[in-house]
Amino acid sequence: MTKIVQVGRIECGSDRLFLISGPCVIESEDVMLRTAEKLKEVSERMKVPVIFKSSFTKDNRSSVDFYQGPGLEEGLKVLARIKMDFGFPILTDIHYPGQAGPAAEVVDVLQIPAYLCMQTTLVTEAARTGAVINLKHGQFLAPENMIKPAQKCESVGNSRIILTERGYTFGYNDLVVDPRAFFHLRSTGYPLVFDITHSIRKYGIPSADPRGGNREVMPTIARAGVAAGVDGVFIETHPDPSEALCDAASQLCVYDLEEFLKPLLDLHDVEVTHRERSVTM
Repeated sequence: MTKIVQVGRIECGSDRLFLISGPCVIESEDVMLRTAEKLKEVSERMKVPVIFKSSFTKDNRSSVDFYQGPGLEEGLKVLARIKMDFGFPILTDIHYPGQAGPAAEVVDVLQIPAYLCMQTTLVTEAARTGAVINLKHGQFLAPENMIKPAQKCESVGNSRIILTERGYTFGYNDLVVDPRAFFHLRSTGYPLVFDITHSIRKYGIPSADPRGGNREVMPTIARAGVAAGVDGVFIETHPDPSEALCDAASQLCVYDLEEFLKPLLDLHDVEVTHRERSVTM
């Protein structure tokens, strides 16, 4: 049975599909507010709980010349405003143990990047803050082994954990989503999220290049993940993805989000009904 992890007023792991969404990295005030306004509208109209996500720093860009974000101090100011003005719980990722405490004073969920999910000091320092921890599944790690970083969180007294699938390294410069991963990750008992937009990235190609993401497969893999029983979906959104300063080729236009979500919500309702019937049989 999946544990319920409370994020603000959202019960992650309940029968209600939730959404993690926002620009990949914090950009201009205009971009951030336009995205938040549309997410608020979609959330209220479609009754979808939203956790707002954006990064104050992207420390894993493939070139030092690429935009990394405004940094910890300025970035947290922006996220604090989004939280106050729109009422969203907030998620952001951290890359170093020293960022955990300051970030946890503002945000509700600390995200551990996939590349860093086995970094013991980073994971335990994040967990010690008491914030919810979103552990992204490393592209190099068998899904059943994600119990290891989860146990590191629990070792310091924090069981408020979410696991996020985001595809596997497949050959060179490509990712593949293996549906078996959803089964194994759900078996840990923690709420499970599917990061759709990072799963379509093409490594080795700058994210501003249209070839840097396979957007055409997004609906297919999204439906596969929801049908497999994920509790939430992670979809980075932007008012104009072609102009985004990070992951331009994989973010979804926030104005297209509502239509993208409709079949996922319908499919989720079917999956929940099937799950309930299986339990009573």
